[in-house]
Parts: sequence; structure tokens; C-alpha cells
Amino acid sequence: MKKKLSSAPIERNVEIIIHICIWAYVVASPLLFRWNDETVDWGRYFRRLYFPLSSCAIFYLNYLYLVPRYVIKSKKYKTFVIFNLLFVAAVLLSREYYTLLCPPAPDFKRPRHRHAPPPPIFYITFQIRSAISLLFITFVALTVRLSLQWHKVEAAQQEAELRLREAELQNIKNQINPHFLLNTLNNIYSLTAFDTERAQQAIEQLSHLLRYVLYENQVPFVSIQREAEFLKTYTALMRIRLADNVEVSFDVDYPKNNDIQVAPLIFISLVENAFKHGISPIKPSFIHIKLHATADGEITFSCINSNHPKNSSDKSPGGIGLKQVSRRLEHTYAGRYHWHYGPSSHDTGTYASIISISTSSDKKLQT
Repeated sequence: MKKKLSSAPIERNVEIIIHICIWAYVVASPLLFRWNDETVDWGRYFRRLYFPLSSCAIFYLNYLYLVPRYVIKSKKYKTFVIFNLLFVAAVLLSREYYTLLCPPAPDFKRPRHRHAPPPPIFYITFQIRSAISLLFITFVALTVRLSLQWHKVEAAQQEAELRLREAELQNIKNQINPHFLLNTLNNIYSLTAFDTERAQQAIEQLSHLLRYVLYENQVPFVSIQREAEFLKTYTALMRIRLADNVEVSFDVDYPKNNDIQVAPLIFISLVENAFKHGISPIKPSFIHIKLHATADGEITFSCINSNHPKNSSDKSPGGIGLKQVSRRLEHTYAGRYHWHYGPSSHDTGTYASIISISTSSDKKLQT
């Protein structure tokens, strides 16, 4: 069952925590900034509630409207700054009017001597400090909203990338299936001309191959035994019309009681290429296929065949199978595989393709 990425629960929990902290600050802050022996006076409480409420208003104004519209959507940063400066100025100017509306605070005894009214510089410093605090609230709203937006975009990109890679993988599989099916049908057709019984057996083998492709191909992983049986049956069908001067061997070795999993059809393109490019109609040829696996999940596949390069006049397309294998390896085993392919440096008449895979997600192969 495929797992889909979803950022909604994480974002919802983060937003709930943020809102709880904001309202806890609004409700509790007037009670925190008071003298130790000062009793709770609700008139004084509401007088002191102005700054937390105005801070909360600026936060939500930015969080819900200004940041999404002028920062995220339209990128009008100057407009965003101007609006916030105007709102901060309005909050500071309206504070005096709010104080006049509230009942005057009763006298109470403070643990220190009363002083003369503060000088104007004190009032100016107080206003500057309040403005800085409100601008900091704006910065917090901007940071929180951008962080959530970044997380949402990143999750959407990951989900889109996952869907794209799944669609690409399915497209790769769709390219593989008709290609090997056409080769097999051509082989059976040639067999019907001189050996009906063997042709019937080949058709039965082909039915097993199609069943594997139609059903096993739809899951991300199959057992190494099923994949080995599929490759072995395919190789047997491809042998049907080969000449006697072609040597074909298929060797498998894996733990029988260990359920090692591998991506289905990941090696078939290499086997197809070996039969397509490694067989000469007039020269002796060979194809040696090996599939080995260890108990700790290390898989090694090798396909070594005689090398008969195309003539310069041959314009048929090539290299599709190698691209398919490369994309599937990177899709399923990124960082956990080695793949070497090409003509042998010592013998240009030999072409080798060797893949080593670590099926353990915790183990990375060093390139």
C-alpha cells in the first residue's frame, strides 16, 4: 500500500500551538507585570490589556492578510513595510485614547518612594520601546507564516516528485512489456514451422511470463526466487531459434529460506540487449547470465556476452534499455547500487553488464 505525503496534520498542530501561545500571552501578561503585594484589580487589568491586544491584532493582521497578500503572493515588500509602520503608529497614538476610556487606577502602596513625573525623554523612550516591540511582533508573524508556507510548498513538491517518479516508473514498465513480448512471439512463430510440440510448450511458458508481468509487475518488490524464475523462463524462450554455435548459460544462487526482495523486471532489459546485440548469425557467440544473492540482502546480477557492434549502416535505435535500467535503479536503489557496463578493456569482443545492489535501506554502497 502506497503512503502519501501529507503535511496537513503537522501544519494544523503547529498553528494550534501558536494560537494557544498568543492567547495565553494576551490573557496572562497584564497579571505578570505587577508588584508582588499588588492585588488583582480588574480596572487596572483592562488598562494593561491594551498592549497585548494590540500586539495580537498586529500579529493576526500580518499572519492572515498582509504576509499572504503582499509578501507571498504579490511580492510587494515596500507596501508591506508601509502598512505595518502605519499600523504601529496608529496603535501608539490610540493608546492614550484607550487609557482615557478606562477607569482611573486606584492608589496603592508601592515598596518604594514616589518620584516626580518623568521627563519627556522617558515618554519618548517608552514609545520607541513599544514601537520596537510591535515591529518585533510583525517580524514573528512574518517568520511563522513564511515557515509554514515553506513547509507546505516543500511537502507539495515532494508529493509531486513522488507522483512523477511513480508515473515515470509505470511508463518504464509499459515500455518493457511490449518489447520483450514481441521478441518472444517472434521466436514462437518461427518454432511453429518445424516443431509444433515445442511451440505449445513455449506458449505455455509465455503464459507464465505474461502472468508474472501482469501481476508481479504491479507491486514494488518481488522475491528473488520469482524474478530468477522469470529470467530463466525468458532465457529459455529466447534460446528457441538460436543456432548451435551460440552458448547460453543461466546460473542462479540465493538462499532458499531467505525472503530477499528485488524490484521486478529490473534486469530484463539487459538480458534483452544481450540476445539482441550479443548474437551473430555467422560467428560463434555466447551469453552468460548470473544472479546471485546473499543472506544479508546483497544482490549481484551479471550479463556477459559476445560483442558484435552495429554496422555503420545500421540506423536502428539503441540505448533505450540501458536508460530504462538506469532510471529504475536510481528510482528504487539510489545510493545503494553499483552498475558497470560496456565492452571489456582487455577483450573488445566481450560486453559485460554487472549490477550490485544492497536491498537494505540502511546500507549505502560507496561509488
